[in-house]
Amino acid sequence: QVQLVESGGGLVQAGGSLRLSCAVSGRTSSRYAMGWFRQTPGKEREFVAGISWFGSNTLYTDSVKGRFTISRDNAKNTLYLQMNSLKPDDTAVYYCAARNINVVITTTNYDDWGQGTQVTVSS
Repeated sequence: QVQLVESGGGLVQAGGSLRLSCAVSGRTSSRYAMGWFRQTPGKEREFVAGISWFGSNTLYTDSVKGRFTISRDNAKNTLYLQMNSLKPDDTAVYYCAARNINVVITTTNYDDWGQGTQVTVSS
């Protein structure tokens, strides 16, 4: 059974930092891309960042470029999102997701999803 479990969310003041983690288990694909998405009430889930298997290809939405860094440790089956210089607009539930192939995309066509972790940035 595939499981993606996010952790690391919480409440932080504007300008602060958080690091999200996503532990992956049960996947059988040999190499696969992963991504982070976020969602606020009443809005569609939006792409934040994505990464290929070896980390050679990363994508970011414009609003987080220069502030967020996506990375992964395949030996630990873990995906990370380092978030610096956080803003109130970054407040959302953050989800990690995995594809069955090693191609990073910015749409929600990912095959497996975590349950999400809340990130709240106070002003």
